[in-house]
Amino acid sequence: MSGINGIGFNGNSAALTNGFSAVEAAKFQNETAKFQSLLDSVSAKQEASLASSQIAQSGRLNGDYTSGFDGTYTSQADKTSRPVGAAANSATTNKTIDRTSDLYEKALELESYFVKMMLSSMRSTLSGTSFNGEEKSYAQTMYEDMLYDELAVSMTKNAGFGLADQIYLELV
Repeated sequence: MSGINGIGFNGNSAALTNGFSAVEAAKFQNETAKFQSLLDSVSAKQEASLASSQIAQSGRLNGDYTSGFDGTYTSQADKTSRPVGAAANSATTNKTIDRTSDLYEKALELESYFVKMMLSSMRSTLSGTSFNGEEKSYAQTMYEDMLYDELAVSMTKNAGFGLADQIYLELV
């Protein structure tokens, strides 16, 4: 261990017991061993809780900046909903969609990816400079990319393109 309140402590209590009686040295070594055991226990618990708390659901890490589609559709009516958007115009209009399924969630993610590609193409037509002619910083570019990712997720949830519905109906 590298130091407790500025004291270099490496677990070797024998070096610190010079000048003590044998009984005091034994007590000190016993207390040191208990303290080291306690520190190891706390450290192991922190590592275990950190590892389990970092994984939210299905492999996503806490702190991911996109909201995702997990839990978007939860009502009983979402289990037998009708297709919307482009999927409603296809010949398979008599089929229903289970919007609560994992397959539909993945179809939404794919639709979101396509919407992000469309937005990226639109964004690339803009100039890479700010209003006063300066180039964008790395942080500004990263923030804009995160903004467009979240915009794609929001558009997928609310615009009703129907691409996810078509993908779901083709895969079921």
